[in-house]
Amino acid sequence: MQDDGSDQPQTYDPVQRGVPFAVQRGTLDDRIGLIALCGEVDISTSPRFKEALQALIDDGLTDVVVDLTEVTFIDSTALGVLVGAVRKLHPLQGRLVVVAEGHAVMRPVTLTGLDRVFTVVPTREEAAAAF
Repeated sequence: MQDDGSDQPQTYDPVQRGVPFAVQRGTLDDRIGLIALCGEVDISTSPRFKEALQALIDDGLTDVVVDLTEVTFIDSTALGVLVGAVRKLHPLQGRLVVVAEGHAVMRPVTLTGLDRVFTVVPTREEAAAAF
């Protein structure tokens, strides 16, 4: 797994956000892209999430797993990034699978009905098997 490409260390700025945010980009195997997020995914951090997803697609990976197990908060902007990824992957015959199980992520995903837009599973192993 590689990081988001920045050489800057992850810093904690309590004024900017309540918890640190990190995004890592890599692969589960040669054909499945992986984005792993940690912390709060909101309007201030979603652009980095979106850039990492786009980089995977630009690399030719059309089956993508987004691991949200370490996410403590997700807002509508981040949910929009997930929907945008589904829209980009669909014409490429690709799919998006989300790894999540905690209340902080599952509640907004189920309330918005997005659990019917993409597959949600509790582990990376189940995500890889979903393709």
